[in-house]
Amino acid sequence: MALEPENHPLYKDLKSLREELDSFFLNQHQRIVPFSEALADRWEKARRLGFAEGASIHDLSYVIGDVSVGKDTYIGPYTFLDGTGGLSIGENCSISAGVQIYTHDSVRWALSGGKLPYDKSPVSIGDHCYVAPYVVVSRGVSIGNNSIVGAHSMVKNSFPNNSIIMGTPAKHKGTVVIKEDGEITLQYDK
Repeated sequence: MALEPENHPLYKDLKSLREELDSFFLNQHQRIVPFSEALADRWEKARRLGFAEGASIHDLSYVIGDVSVGKDTYIGPYTFLDGTGGLSIGENCSISAGVQIYTHDSVRWALSGGKLPYDKSPVSIGDHCYVAPYVVVSRGVSIGNNSIVGAHSMVKNSFPNNSIIMGTPAKHKGTVVIKEDGEITLQYDK
């Protein structure tokens, strides 16, 4: 016979802990997060993965293979980082919720009935990049420094520094201009 959760010996302790964590996050950060996220230290997870100082990655993220992440980079929840072909993400980047980055694909493997190997190619995302929610980056792509990738984009090609990238498939839509005084302007193509 299955044990009902409320009859488990730890149920009351866990429920009490959950209520305390919810209260803490609500009072300190104006949010309530999944229980696993409330228990996890995203900076410690980044350290365990060998990411650079100050980098963080949510507990609800997957990391596979050889993934390098630069200092002070934020990896949001529900992300998938595939480093089986080598993945490098620069410093001071923001990789938003739901982003998927692939360094391999199994197209030829599947179509050949498993006779051909997976195709692998490294992916590189430069320093100071913003990748918006639900972006998919395909193997072999390089995104230059100071670039923005718009939400829900499918990035199949490489882009130079200071690019505004959007769409499915993603295209160059403008340029990030950083002035000497540090002011940033987004100049969209006509």
